[in-house]
Amino acid sequence: MPVNRKIIEQLKIYKTKYPILALTGPRQSGKTTLLKELFHDYTYLSLENPDLRAFAENDPNGFFEKYSQFCIFDEVQRVPQLFSYLQTIVDEKKIMGQFILSGSQNFHLMKNITQSLAGRVALFKLLPFDFGELHSANLMEDDYTKAMLKGFYPAIYDRSIPSQVFYSNYIQTYVERDITELVNIRDMRTFRVFLSLCASRAGQLLNLSSLANECGITQPTAKAWISLLESSYIIFLLQPYYKNFDKRVIKSPKIYFYDTGLLCHLLKIKDTNQIKFNSYKGNLFENMIVGEYVKQNFHQNKMEELWFWRDSNGHEVDLIRQDDDLLNVIEIKSTKTVTTDLFKEINYFENLAKDEIKSKSLIYAGDDNQKRTNVNVLSWNQMK
Repeated sequence: MPVNRKIIEQLKIYKTKYPILALTGPRQSGKTTLLKELFHDYTYLSLENPDLRAFAENDPNGFFEKYSQFCIFDEVQRVPQLFSYLQTIVDEKKIMGQFILSGSQNFHLMKNITQSLAGRVALFKLLPFDFGELHSANLMEDDYTKAMLKGFYPAIYDRSIPSQVFYSNYIQTYVERDITELVNIRDMRTFRVFLSLCASRAGQLLNLSSLANECGITQPTAKAWISLLESSYIIFLLQPYYKNFDKRVIKSPKIYFYDTGLLCHLLKIKDTNQIKFNSYKGNLFENMIVGEYVKQNFHQNKMEELWFWRDSNGHEVDLIRQDDDLLNVIEIKSTKTVTTDLFKEINYFENLAKDEIKSKSLIYAGDDNQKRTNVNVLSWNQMK
């Protein structure tokens, strides 16, 4: 049964409102498959193809004479000079949905879009499968440890590739290749250590000084490598909610991985028992849930602001979603038993925020939703 990608509805809507759509996201997240199926009447062109890339680079006028409209340019960031030509073409013709751009290196793609195509492009991000997409095809695991370990990349489901095999190849084939294209890393072994150290800090505050020291690199290098991992859709940083409420708040971001299968692979976790008895279990579960909210946010084009909150006394709220001017406050716990103690942090935050709170939710590892006074208790498997 095919997986229904939620982003399709949004792509269809904005195809009639913008001359260019741009779809970015990690390699192997399903961008090419989706675009070919959704825009099957468009001409598909991959600029990974050296002959096609040489044509575009050496004779852009001839290239656009042949491919003047209703084309998909995949990995378009490989030929940055095309963006200025695209600007001229869409400004002259004013045809909606004229071109579809796709790329897996967000840094280069966004740099060229902001320089040449601002206001002409509707931007979308396609990440690995979210829970709703897997439910739509009856592919969702019923145990969170199985889902977490398996990961959410389409190839694992479409081609029944064992997760360990997929992620081992993914790191060597895509991550390391993309990173070395963005910056000259002389010692790939050190970078692999850095990646593993990032994995051991998933769900924790980002401390660049500690990360650099443990890896044996400078702090500026650590900062640059974090940016590279963000641009390649390996990690994302969740920023803190800054409003003070008369308390000192933490201002460092937290580090998360877009995919828990990759995270487990980097932590050398090979079976579900290792998750259940792992000291990282809470961080892994939190990473999966926060990552799910991020995926839903992009796939449904919600454009919500997401934060966490922590003060200097250690009080913390795992996730805050802004809804207009109000806040949806979310606590994430890897337990299957709901006790009143689990609500103390969101209640503490509510006492500070008062009328700014719209809803309070607890996402936990159990199977059933529960009704509690003033708090929505949601199973990880049924969160929306």
